[in-house]
Amino acid sequence: MNLPDLGPLWLTLKLATMTTIILLMIGTPIAWWLAHTKSRAKVVVEALTALPLVLPPTVLGFYLLVFLSPNSLLGSFWVSVTGSTLAFSFAGLVVASIFYSMPFMVQPLQSAFEAVGKKPLEAAASLRASPLDAFFSVASPMAFRGYLTAIVLSFAHTIGEFGVVLMVGGNISGKTKVISIAIYEQVETINYADAHVLSAILLAFSFVVLLFVFVMNRRFPVGVG
Repeated sequence: MNLPDLGPLWLTLKLATMTTIILLMIGTPIAWWLAHTKSRAKVVVEALTALPLVLPPTVLGFYLLVFLSPNSLLGSFWVSVTGSTLAFSFAGLVVASIFYSMPFMVQPLQSAFEAVGKKPLEAAASLRASPLDAFFSVASPMAFRGYLTAIVLSFAHTIGEFGVVLMVGGNISGKTKVISIAIYEQVETINYADAHVLSAILLAFSFVVLLFVFVMNRRFPVGVG
């Protein structure tokens, strides 16, 4: 049996890696703020970050397509700088994936930071540690399990995207055709053999990801770095 084109798989891995790295940088301060703030705006920010969990992917994809179009502020700025559009491009897929996978990064981190509590930070402050130093030397190691879960789930969720990436990126070979879209294309053309292979890859990957998360959650209790 000949293997199907694995280009969409490598493109998907590239997309998931870039999305997870950017989400880690964006999601960490958001999660930290949510875990410690007493602002009334907290519930609004929590609702906004969790919105992709309940919003149909096609709805989110449609509004992201409008947001990334050349007629939008961001889209027109991108065109003026790069000469290409964000919509139907790999860069557009990264932006869309960041929005779509946001809750999978923010929520585990927020729970982990809340579990750490304030006492370790107060102890660090009593030893004259700056807030930034306390975060990196105390809070982050203690929230290790949260970081691990957030990174793995964000990566895995991006791997399995379909509706949002199809709306924003379309189906451009070598540019925006990720593995979920490739599977859909194979089924649509009644090429079930290749669809089986690609689907089996995603099935095995998803199982390994969940198994890894459950094993690591048993090995690292809350608050242990």
